[in-house]
Amino acid sequence: MLHLVLYHPAIPQNTGNIARTTVGLAAHLHLIKPYKFEISDHAVQRAGLDYWPDVRLTEHESDDTFLDWLGDRAPWLVTKHGELRFDQPAYQDEDVLILGNENTGLPADWLDRWHDRRVSIPILGPIRSYNLANAAAIILAHASLKAGTLGS
Repeated sequence: MLHLVLYHPAIPQNTGNIARTTVGLAAHLHLIKPYKFEISDHAVQRAGLDYWPDVRLTEHESDDTFLDWLGDRAPWLVTKHGELRFDQPAYQDEDVLILGNENTGLPADWLDRWHDRRVSIPILGPIRSYNLANAAAIILAHASLKAGTLGS
């Protein structure tokens, strides 16, 4: 099972849509606090619809508690500043994929710490970035395919 991590998510609808994607692709969703909404907020659960009870969810109280859970594993960081195109890594079962906050991205010290594990999704048209939920769907679907977690 892949682990999809949202770093301090800011938009409840994005989190709800990403939760729905993790259910569909049998991944585990991790949310790192703080965030500006409650999981019980109508917007989050509405985006997740009736799938919300099936979300495999872990909430981490802080960056430090998440890093304690992560241990010595090296995650994949999804950022528009990544050197690797998202389809190049050899993703494996139990990999951790981290997406940053919608407004501020990922912390610079994390980007430096795992500089060789930064992946990006090419932006070919005149946009600044992808919506977080769309980026999560792209990366999780491709990583699931490469890791062999899609089943038959």
